[in-house]
Amino acid sequence: MTKQVRVGPVRFGGGAPLALIAGPCVIESRAGCLALAGQLAKLARAEKIPFIFKASFDKANRTSLNSYRGPGLVRGLEILREVKEKYGVPVLTDVHEVAQVAPAAAVVDVLQIPAFLCRQTDLLLAAGASGAVVNIKKGQFLAPRDMRHAIAKVESTGNRRILITERGASFGYNNLVADMRSLLLLRELGYPVIFDATHSVQLPGGAGAVSGGDGRFAPALARAAVATGCDGVFLETHVNPPAALSDAANAIALAALKKLWRQLIAIDGIV
Repeated sequence: MTKQVRVGPVRFGGGAPLALIAGPCVIESRAGCLALAGQLAKLARAEKIPFIFKASFDKANRTSLNSYRGPGLVRGLEILREVKEKYGVPVLTDVHEVAQVAPAAAVVDVLQIPAFLCRQTDLLLAAGASGAVVNIKKGQFLAPRDMRHAIAKVESTGNRRILITERGASFGYNNLVADMRSLLLLRELGYPVIFDATHSVQLPGGAGAVSGGDGRFAPALARAAVATGCDGVFLETHVNPPAALSDAANAIALAALKKLWRQLIAIDGIV
């Protein structure tokens, strides 16, 4: 059994109920972000879902220079603070640079280290030193057990509030594969493990100037991950996925989320 990590009222690992991290890939507008957060918070209350809202203020690793990145640090954190205060839910966001860590940690509950940056020592040390919960996404290029080094960097700051997220492994050019063995191997490192179902169906750079993907496979992979054993599920969702400004090919429609969550909870109960 893994350590238990608390994020406000939400618990991960250590026998806690399956938790959900969900939201848009990136903040597209204040109104849209608040509307989606409100609908997710309402669903979480109705279904008794341990829930964390996720949205990025900047997508610094977009394929193309011309792709939409987000509102930026200052405006993005203002919107995330408003989500947190208005709906009373914990909030997660990505940080890409050391300079972003302190201002982000002053607002959000979980700092997320993007998969491409999971070996960036200074970023991991700064995130750990902030005292916030740190969610480290496993690089697509890493073996599961190699995440012990990323964990050790955060632990060196005295911070043991760590989550690990599996989001697929590189499988040739422009493709990922979700290896369910990775969930079990990551759990052996002692911290709660999250499965990112929507990024695991991404096709990096597979649509030319943007990443492609096939979101129809995300629910099946989420069900498989819960059946294998994980402590939480990460799902990017949107009211109209084809219109999303980032990861449009992978996001799950908000309208489909309740049915999927009920399936995941049923599977988790059996496991």
